[in-house]
Parts: sequence; structure tokens; C-alpha cells
Amino acid sequence: MTLEAPNRPGPDARHRQLLATWSDAPGLWGFLTTVDHKRIAARYVLTAVALLFLAGLLAVDMRLQLAQPDMGRMGPQGYNEAFALHGSTMLFLVSVPVMEAMAMWLVPLMLGARTVAYPRLAAFSYWLYLGGILMLWISHAIDITPDLGWFEYPPLSGPAYSPGHRVDIWAQMITFTEVAALAASVNVIATILKMRPPGMTLARMPLFVWAMLVASVMTVFALPSVMLVTSMLISDRMVSTHFFTPVGGGDALLFQHLFWFFGHPEVYIIFVPALGFVSAIVETFSRRTMFGYVPMVLAMLGIAVLAFGLWVHHMFAVGLPRLGSSFYTAASMAIALPAGVQIFCWIATLWTGRLRFATPLLWVIGFILTFVIGGLSGVMAASAPLDLQLTDTYFIVAHLHYVLVGGAMFPLFGAFCYWYPKATGRLMSERWGTVSVGLILLGFNVGFFPMHLLGLEGMPRRIYTYGPEMGWGTLNLIATIGTFISAAGGLLFVANAFLSLKRGTPAGDNPWGGGTLEWATSSPPAAHNFDDSPVVDNAVPLWSGTGELPVMTGLASDRREVLISSAVDAVPQYRHKSPEPSIWPLVAAIATSVLFIGSIFTPWALIWGAIPVGVALAAWFWPTRPWARQSRGEGQ
Repeated sequence: MTLEAPNRPGPDARHRQLLATWSDAPGLWGFLTTVDHKRIAARYVLTAVALLFLAGLLAVDMRLQLAQPDMGRMGPQGYNEAFALHGSTMLFLVSVPVMEAMAMWLVPLMLGARTVAYPRLAAFSYWLYLGGILMLWISHAIDITPDLGWFEYPPLSGPAYSPGHRVDIWAQMITFTEVAALAASVNVIATILKMRPPGMTLARMPLFVWAMLVASVMTVFALPSVMLVTSMLISDRMVSTHFFTPVGGGDALLFQHLFWFFGHPEVYIIFVPALGFVSAIVETFSRRTMFGYVPMVLAMLGIAVLAFGLWVHHMFAVGLPRLGSSFYTAASMAIALPAGVQIFCWIATLWTGRLRFATPLLWVIGFILTFVIGGLSGVMAASAPLDLQLTDTYFIVAHLHYVLVGGAMFPLFGAFCYWYPKATGRLMSERWGTVSVGLILLGFNVGFFPMHLLGLEGMPRRIYTYGPEMGWGTLNLIATIGTFISAAGGLLFVANAFLSLKRGTPAGDNPWGGGTLEWATSSPPAAHNFDDSPVVDNAVPLWSGTGELPVMTGLASDRREVLISSAVDAVPQYRHKSPEPSIWPLVAAIATSVLFIGSIFTPWALIWGAIPVGVALAAWFWPTRPWARQSRGEGQ
């Protein structure tokens, strides 16, 4: 299969030419200007791992404070800051960005594409994400840490009760990270819809690609809500609007409605990519295609739709009408149905397959067990009458961590082990991988299951200490011990990953025998991923049994050129010139960061700060040479 193209050099010479065309400049300049989706995604992942470590230290510190009654390790202000920083980092700076990073790295490889749809936008999204991180953590270093939790409800976050800039820093951190997330999500959507290889119709996409398409569309619809509500909060504080101040005609509950209209879909924006990880691992290690491909896709779509109708179940205690609460109770319970369909499909695939119990599959088994517990506690908390008793207790803390850690982080760890040899060319140690799985699963359940009991005994959330007469000391001590066991397993996991970079067994191109396209290229992949675009006829083309993977030729090797195909049927449409490396995404991110940070202190920053942003964007898109219309041709 070919696309109209000029004369082509031989395969070896062409491969070398492609490497020269797609490689970055050496040294610092190449580091700053790269638009390679793999390098950008790796930075996202490594940054998220570093933040996970810092947030983990805060969690350990809080558990030490609560291990016994009347502990004096930290006072109420220090505990509030640790709680707010831990929650904000995990939910806004780790969970969503790391899922987007995995998509940015994997989706082009799974599509047989050379890069993402908008490479410079990918670079911009990372630099802006880094700007939000630096703002939040530098503020912590200079003792102006946000201290009202990861949700910052008015009226406490209003100007009357929170002078200074702690709340402003939190609110503007949201703007940083959500603009970056929107940029990454638009990139993923465009890549999936317009850069699939010939033959990969929507009905033949890998389930991970489906998961990232669903999660990215959810992000585009959910994130504007939280960006709007934090901007309204900053406006109340900076220019004395009254969106959330009742004295001026505002409503504090409006903040909660807008925040949770984002906040509950965010749980599934984190969770849906994990479904894709699990599906990829289950298929490979059971050596069979997924049982119920169509129900799996429909279940993800069902989760995406229902996720936007559940936000009020976070607000059952604010005095809503009982009839309204009953509708949200029903919707909250209904979302368990598509999740149950997926668990059934995974178990059926494992049951009928030929299992290979490697570390990634162990993570999947741990995920299924913990997520079922979290799902059952979620159904309990979804009942409005019971939620009135459980809300703001440690039962909700346990549920939240079972869903987010057990339901998202465990599949992420499995995915890291699964695709590690593709990214590095080496395998992680199975022995130490198994030990780390055991320690983390054991520690997690020892640490968080007792919190269900603490919540039922009445221990409230967000308290920094308690008296011995409450009788909570034993369970808190057990929970703290579990935290240390998990931390030991996490450190072992990271050590295994770093040591395997040099000492790991060489992996080869497809060590697990996977069936999707990323396993058809070298490990690690070349700068351009594939010399030619693969041609597929099913969702697992490497298992089709037809021998060598057919390809479509015709893409140039002397310039950065990618294939654009139709959105539904993946019919090749034309060749498109992909952007070269550029410093302007970094400059635009710096200018945008100055605008965002300056607006915390004066509204004039929005006006004056827009000038350098506009200059940077103009330079970013300024043509460097006369534009030549791309040659077009249909696949033959």
C-alpha cells in the first residue's frame, strides 16, 4: 500500500535519514526545544513521580501525628498545610497529569504514528504544568502554603476569613494545571481521531486508546468548570465581586456545585485511563483478546456520561431537597453497573486465557480486589441517609483512597512495569517487583481499611489530634504502620526501576508477546517511532497470524511528515508537515506563568501580561518559510 511520494532511498539509508530528520539538537538546546512526544511524556512521568514522593512524605508525617492521642509533632496550622498540600498535589499535580503523560507516550505508538497531532502544544503543556508545580511548592518553601484543604470552600476562602495569598496560590495553581491538562487532552483527541493507521477504524482501536479518547473528552467538558470557579474566587478576593459572598447577593453553595461538577468527573478522568491499562495487561498476560470488546467500550462511554450527573452526592449534607437527593443517589448507584460489566469482562478473559503471572498481572489482580472494596463503600456513601452519618468522617477518607489509589494508582504501577521494557529496552526485576507488589498491597490495606472502622466510630476528617478518651488510638496506630509498609514497597519499586536501567535483562522489541502496535517498533522506539505507517485489520494486529506486518509507504524521510486519516474509518487522506523543534512553547509558557502569578497580586497583570504572551504566541506560529501545500493522495 502506498501514498504518492518521490523516489525513496534504501531501507537502511532511509532509516538513518529519518533519525537525522526527527532527532533533537544535542545538549541543553535540544532539551529546551524538543517536541518529541516520548521525551515530553517521560518528563511528565518523572515529575509526577517526584511529586508522589513529596506528597507521600506529607502523608507519612500526618500519619505520625495521628498515630497516638495528643501527639505534638505538628500543630493545627502545620497539619492544615500538610493536608492541603498533600491533597492538592495528589489530585491536581499527580493523578490527572500522569495519566495524560501515559497517553502522550503510548497513543502515537499504538496508532503507528510518528508523533502527536500538535507536538509544540505538548511541549507547552508540560512547561505550564511545571510552572504550576513550582508556584505551589515554592510558596510552601517560603511559608505561604494553602491551608484550607484541596477544595478551599467559601466562605472560609473568601477575603473576610483568609487574608494574604494562600488561597490565591491554590486557585491559580488550578488554572496552571487545568490549562496544561486541556492542551494535552485536545492533543490526544486530535491524534486519535486523525492519525490512526490505515485499517484502524473506531471499532478496531485498542481499548487503551478508547479509554484515553473517553477520558480526554471528559477533561475538555469538566475542566472549564473548575477553572471558572477558581477564577470567580480570585475575582471575589481581588476586585470585590460577590459571586460567593451572601452579603453581596452571592451564594457559597454555587462554589460547591461548580467545583464538584468538575470534581466527580475528575475521579473518572483518573479512573478511565486505568481501565485501559488493565485491559491491555489482561489481554497480553491471558494470551487472548478481550472478552466483550463492545461491552467494554460501551461501559466506558456509560461511565463518561453518568459521571457528569453525580456531583451532588458530595453535597448531601448541605440541605438539598430530599427528592433531588434521591435522584443523585440513584445515579450514584447506577454508575457501579458499567464498572461491574468491565470487571466481569476482565475476569472472563483471565478465566478463559492462558495466564502468565508476571508483575503487571499481579498489579491488576490487586487492583480488582481493592477497587471492589472501594466500589462497595462508594455505593454505601451514595445513599443520602447513610451519607449524612458518614460524611466528613474517616470512612470517606478510606473510600477515597481505595478508589483513587486502588482504582487508579495500582493499574498505573502495573502499566509502568508493563511498558517499562518498551521505554528503556530492559526488563525490571520480577523478584523485586513481586516483593514491592506484596508490600504495597499489604501496607495499603493495613493502612486504609481501619479508617472505615474509625469513620463508623465517629472520627472526623481533618483533625490534627484527638484525646485518649475517644478510643481511636489502636486503629490509628495500625493505619500508621500500614503507611510505613506501603512506603517501603514504594521505595523498593522506584529502586527497582532505576537499577534496572543499567542492570535489567535486555528486553527485545516484544518481551511480553503483546498484540498492539507499540510492540512492533524497537525498544526504546526511534525518534520517529515507525519508518512507515502500519496497516491493520483488527485491534491486536500482531496476533493476526498473517506474518510480517504490512505497511503503507510514501511518507517523506527528509522532513517531518505524518499521515492524516479520516476520523471514523481511518482512510488515508493526505501527508502533513509536523512542526520542527522550537523554543517558543517554553517562552510562551514562561510568559503565561508570569501573567497567572502576577494576577494574584494585581488585576493589571492580566492586561500587561497579555502582551508578552501574545508576542510569544505570534513567534510560535510565525511561518519560517513560504508555505507549500501538502501533496495529497489516497491510499491504494
